[in-house]
Amino acid sequence: MTYPFGAVVGMDDLRLALLLNAVSPAVGGVLVRGEKGTAKSTTVRALAAVLPPVDVVAGCRFACDPAAPDAECPDGPHSVDDRSITRPARLVELPVGASEDRLVGSLDLERALTEGVKSFEPGLLAGANRGVLYVDEVNLLHDHLVDLLLDAAALGRAYVEREGVSVRHAARFLLVGTMNPEEGELRPQLLDRFGLTVEVAAPRDPQLRAEVVRRRFGYDADPTGFAAAWAESETELASQIATARALLPQVVLSDAALRQVTSVCAAFDVDGLRADIVTARAAIAHAAWSGRTEVTEDDVRVAARLALPHRRRRNPFDAPGLEEETLEQALADSRPEDGPDDDPTPPEGTDPTDGGPDGSGPDGGAPPEGHVGEHGPSDGDPSDGGSDGGGSDGEQGPTTAPRGEGGGHTDAAPAPDQAAVTPDAPFRVQRLEVPGIGAGASGRRSKARSERGRVVGSRRPEHAVTKLHLVDTVLAAAPHQRARGRNGTGLLVERTDLRQATLEGREGNLVLFVVDASGSMGARSRMAAVKGAVLSLLMDAYQRRDKVGLITFRGGEAELTLPPTWSVEAAAARLTSLPTGGRTPLAAGLLRAHETLRLERVRDPQRRPLVVVVTDGRATGARGTDSLGESRRAAALLASTGVASVVVDCESGPVRLGLAASLGAVLGAQTMRLEQLGAEQLVATVREAA
Repeated sequence: MTYPFGAVVGMDDLRLALLLNAVSPAVGGVLVRGEKGTAKSTTVRALAAVLPPVDVVAGCRFACDPAAPDAECPDGPHSVDDRSITRPARLVELPVGASEDRLVGSLDLERALTEGVKSFEPGLLAGANRGVLYVDEVNLLHDHLVDLLLDAAALGRAYVEREGVSVRHAARFLLVGTMNPEEGELRPQLLDRFGLTVEVAAPRDPQLRAEVVRRRFGYDADPTGFAAAWAESETELASQIATARALLPQVVLSDAALRQVTSVCAAFDVDGLRADIVTARAAIAHAAWSGRTEVTEDDVRVAARLALPHRRRRNPFDAPGLEEETLEQALADSRPEDGPDDDPTPPEGTDPTDGGPDGSGPDGGAPPEGHVGEHGPSDGDPSDGGSDGGGSDGEQGPTTAPRGEGGGHTDAAPAPDQAAVTPDAPFRVQRLEVPGIGAGASGRRSKARSERGRVVGSRRPEHAVTKLHLVDTVLAAAPHQRARGRNGTGLLVERTDLRQATLEGREGNLVLFVVDASGSMGARSRMAAVKGAVLSLLMDAYQRRDKVGLITFRGGEAELTLPPTWSVEAAAARLTSLPTGGRTPLAAGLLRAHETLRLERVRDPQRRPLVVVVTDGRATGARGTDSLGESRRAAALLASTGVASVVVDCESGPVRLGLAASLGAVLGAQTMRLEQLGAEQLVATVREAA
C-alpha cells in the first residue's frame, strides 16, 4: 500500500514540480536534491497513484496507445481493432547497479546467430513508457547510463544498436531522480538536462515535525485505513491532473510572457537555450494546472524558481541558488511600458505563490506552489579544524623553525594556530594515474577492464554474451564447418564458438589527500598556494568520477577531516576553512592514511586508491623523539601495502632540504613540485610502489 500523495506534510515545491511534469512530461523531469530522511522517495512513489490510468494495447510490452500505436513498436504492427485494456500508470524504479542492457533492453545474440531469430527483451525504458521512471541516488549512477536515460527522456524514444541490428520504441515517461548532495554531485552537463530541480530539507518547526511523525505512525499501524481516509483527496487530485492535461493544448504563451521568460534566463546568465525552453514549458504547465488558458507573470515566476537554480552552476563547487531580487528585477524590466502586467507582482509583504487562483492548499488536492527551498550547501559543517581568529586574511605569523636534519624535534613551544587563508584560484591539473589494469567502477582516471571502451581482445563467455566479438567468433567457428556439414553454403555458429569482447576503458579511483597544515606550511604565505593546488586536484577528481578523502595533520595529531566520499564539495569546504599552525606530525598523517585505506578496502575492494601527500617533508615533535625516523617508518609501512602514491613537494625558499623527495623515495612515489601540477606539463604516470 503506497503512502498517499496528499498526506505528505510540507514539501510544497517538490509536489508542485512533480505535478507540473505530470501535466506536461515535456518539461523534462525533476531532480530532487536533499538530505537523507526527508521523504524524497516516499513522495515520488506516491505520485504514481494519482496519475490518471492509461489505455494500452493488450499484450503489448511497450504500452502502446490503442488510439495512436507506435509504428516502430517491436511487438507491432498494431491496428485500431486490437483489443485494449485500461490499467494504472506504472512506476518503474532503476537500481543504481543496473547495466546498460537492463536499462535499454537487449538482443538475444545467441538466438540471432544460431537460429537466425531476432529476439528483443525490453528494458526498464519500455516498462516506464507512459508512466514514471524513478532513479534513486541518480548521482551514483554511471555517467553513460545517465546519458542514455536523459537522451530517451528528451527524445521520447529508446534505441538499441547491436551488431548491425537496430530496435527502437517509444519511451515517453516522467523522469524523477533523487540524490543526497553529500554523496556527490552530478556533472553540470547532466544537471542541465533535468527540467526542474527542487531542494528539500526536513522542517525545523517542531509542530510540523510532530505532524510528520503522527501521520507516519498512523500509516504504519493501519495502511489500508490511512489510505482510505485520504482516498477522496487523491481522487480529486487525479481529476485535476486530467483536467490540466486536457487544458494544456489551449494555453497561450504570448509574446509578452515569452519576453519575460527570456529576460529572466538572460538575467541569470545561464548557458545555452535549454533553460528558456524548459522555463516556458513549465510556465505553460503551471497555467494549465491553475486553470488558465494564458501564461501570466506569476506562471513565469514559479517556473523560473524551479527551472533555473541548478543551471547557474559553473563548476562543481558552486551551490545552486536563485536570487529573488534578480528574478523580480528581470520580471519588472520585461513588463510592457504602456502599463502593468495583467497579473502584477503582489505588493511587498505578501506571498506571491499561495496555491493558485482559489488559494487551495495541499489538503484540497492542489499543493501551494511555494518558493524553491533553501539553496545553501548541504555538505555538513565546513568549520572542521576551527580558527582562533589569530592573524588577518592571508597574513601568516611567525613559526618555529625545526632543528637538525629535517627538524627531528623542537625545543620551542609550538606556534599558535593561524587563521584559515583563502585558496588561490584552481587550475587545470595533469592526470595522475594508478599503474596497472583495474576492474573498478567506471570513471576517467586509470586503465581498467570495463563494459565501455576500446576492444583489446576476446574471451569465452561465462554467461550470456553482452558484447560480441564478431571476428573472433567467426574465426572460432570456421575450422568446424566441414564437420558440421557446411560446404560453402553458409556459416554455422554454435554456442561454443561465441566470443565475448574484452574492453579497456577507465575507472574511478579513491584519491586520498594527506595534507600538511602545520606551522611550516604557513611560512612565507604558502598555504594559499597549497590550498589552491589541492582544490584543483579535487576538481580533477570530481571530473574523473573519483571517490575522495581528506586527512590533515598539524599540532600533535592527524585527523580524518573527511572520510572517503563522492562529495568533493564537502572536501573543498573543509579545506577552505582549514587553519595552519603547530608542529608537523607527519608520521601520524601517514599512519592515519594506512588505517583509512585498510578499512576502505573492506568497504569497496575493487576501487584502487591513490594517495596524494601534500607536504614540505618536515617532521617535528616533542623533545627526545625521532620524528623524522618515525615518518620514514610510517612511509615504509604504507608502501608495503602496494598503494600508489604521489608526493607534492611544497618546500620553497632559497635553501631547500629535499625532505619531500626523500619521503617520496621511501613511499615509492612520484615526487613533483607544486608548480608542476599544471596540465601544461607532460601527463604524469604514478610509478609502481617499491
